[in-house]
Amino acid sequence: MQIHNQTILILSPHTDDAELGCGGTIRLLLEQGNQVHIAAFSACRHSVLAGFPEDVLVREIKASTQQLGIPEQNLHLFDYDVRTFNYHRQQLLDDILKLRETLKPSVVFVPSINDIHQDHYTIAQEAVRAFKFSTLLCYELPWNNFEFKTTLFFGLKQAHVEEKIQALAQYKSQAHRPYMQPEFTRSQARMRGVQAGLEWAEVFEVVRMVITT
Repeated sequence: MQIHNQTILILSPHTDDAELGCGGTIRLLLEQGNQVHIAAFSACRHSVLAGFPEDVLVREIKASTQQLGIPEQNLHLFDYDVRTFNYHRQQLLDDILKLRETLKPSVVFVPSINDIHQDHYTIAQEAVRAFKFSTLLCYELPWNNFEFKTTLFFGLKQAHVEEKIQALAQYKSQAHRPYMQPEFTRSQARMRGVQAGLEWAEVFEVVRMVITT
């Protein structure tokens, strides 16, 4: 799938979800001349490990997205408390609708609509309401996905995977998590690549595909 000169929006419930789910594809989309925006809805201030400042994830997402090549003005940060999104559905939908009207993205990436994390699930559900007339793709977070349809593969170069690893490395406060390890990122990209007859890939679930002339 080739996407050129489009506005792309990635909805990230927490600060690192966009990079984890589609960091390599972000690099590819930027190289193809697209404007990529990330909206992150929580910096998980109440979940930060002892020894790190409360706003550490705000600093880390800024460093991570800069590493990927996303302009600072294309990063949209909100401050919802972690694990409370289901109590703020209408406010979240209103914020997402404002992004829709301001950016008018042609392609939107979200977590899986079957994601078992309550915040991820809420963002995915509200995104379906907001972007029912847009191309809507779900990114993979396999530790939260009991069910995921591998219906769209973005073929990557090894350089894209390494850029994803470098972006994730900016999250020092999350380095203890198994899915942050470079070995996991490389093996996941290789496995998805093999499934599609490619060397490296990231996979997505198609919720809706809109093709215009």
